[in-house]
Amino acid sequence: QVRLGESGGGVAQAGGSLRLSCAASGIIFGINVMGWYRQAPGKQRELAAVITSGGSTNYADSVKGRFTVSRDNAKNTVTLQMNSLKPEDTAVYYCNVRGRTIAREFDSWGQGTQVTVSS
Repeated sequence: QVRLGESGGGVAQAGGSLRLSCAASGIIFGINVMGWYRQAPGKQRELAAVITSGGSTNYADSVKGRFTVSRDNAKNTVTLQMNSLKPEDTAVYYCNVRGRTIAREFDSWGQGTQVTVSS
């Protein structure tokens, strides 16, 4: 199985910055898409930012211009740089990686990391 390790969550003030990192471990032949989803209290989970193996990105409209997602294929790592944070960014952020092993495709999720933004 492919397992994900997340780091970087915490507390920031409005206007501040945080960086989330996620590393995939296991025997991985290739990664198709990796990125971050988030779920605020009382809200549905939504895509925050994802990046494909070719470098194409998709962002939620609410984070465009403030968040940057990037990858390091050699290390099977995805990062989310979050700048100009707003209280509405407060959520549990979940790393997601989709790709393939020698035997099958996989779709792995991290356990979630809390991001709290205070005014």
